[in-house]
Amino acid sequence: MKAAVYDRYGPPDVLRIEEVEKPVPKDNEVLVRIRATTVCAADWRMRKADPFLVRFMIGLWQPKKLRILGMEFAGEVELAGKAATRFAENDWVFGSTGFKFGAHAEYVSVPEDGTLAIMPVNMTFEEAAAVLFGGISALHFLRRANIQPRQRVLIDGSSGSVGIFAVQLAKYFGAHVTGVCSTANVELVKSLGADAVVDYTKEDFSTAGRIYDVVFDTVGKSGFSRSLRALKRGGFYVRVGGSGRLLSMVGGMLRGKWVSMTGAAKVVSGVAKGSPADQAFLKELIEAGKLKTVIGRRYPLEKIAEAHRYAEAGHKKGHAVILLDCRSAIES
Repeated sequence: MKAAVYDRYGPPDVLRIEEVEKPVPKDNEVLVRIRATTVCAADWRMRKADPFLVRFMIGLWQPKKLRILGMEFAGEVELAGKAATRFAENDWVFGSTGFKFGAHAEYVSVPEDGTLAIMPVNMTFEEAAAVLFGGISALHFLRRANIQPRQRVLIDGSSGSVGIFAVQLAKYFGAHVTGVCSTANVELVKSLGADAVVDYTKEDFSTAGRIYDVVFDTVGKSGFSRSLRALKRGGFYVRVGGSGRLLSMVGGMLRGKWVSMTGAAKVVSGVAKGSPADQAFLKELIEAGKLKTVIGRRYPLEKIAEAHRYAEAGHKKGHAVILLDCRSAIES
């Protein structure tokens, strides 16, 4: 099968298309023929070893324990293991491989009791492939921030893959939502249900005088000082992403602990953890018309490096989707 592989850390050009062995499902696994996948922040960070701690996970000098990236996918079940009974051949499914990655390929083998489910009835493969990374991340951190009805929530980076779900989920939970984005994405964020939108090219949310119960920084750019100026004392400051430099990470952790200890804010960060129950919850909202994905660009697998370049640039609208059916994989 074809797969996008990498054998050294570096820029998008370290990726190449290669013929690799097609996976064989274990007894409790299903083999999925992938129709669509995405390039998310976790993919490009692993590719360039950002943060540096990635090297201690998969290889100090080169990624020895990981050659194929890709965390989320949608496709068709081709084969089930001997003990796998949840899915049948030709079922349309969407799922996540988590930090095992492996979805930037024509096939992937995944546990049937993992984050895998029948696709929402109202989604295409490309739409379903773009649900879980952003959706589960947003859901995880909003829950940790103890989101409540009528709270005022600011979402910085509201047009990215996590931000678009954070806006929609915060609205579902009954919050008053303010999105922060560039001029080009103001109408998009409004269409997601945001009550107000701040165009960061024209206004700094931290000096506008508005105070929020939750400040959700989806891209790690707002910073402690600016975020705390716009946050009520004791409110939740959610930090996702940010610099992968070791000193910056350690500094952020220490400052977060200090801010929490002094009661200025409750700082929430870390890695999102999802479950099949979370996937089922997101699917229910999608089929009820309360949640949707946004696709910024589409690429064939052969242009995976271009997709990484677009995702890493930091101005991505929604998701960068990789289509394995090249007849429909026209960059847009």
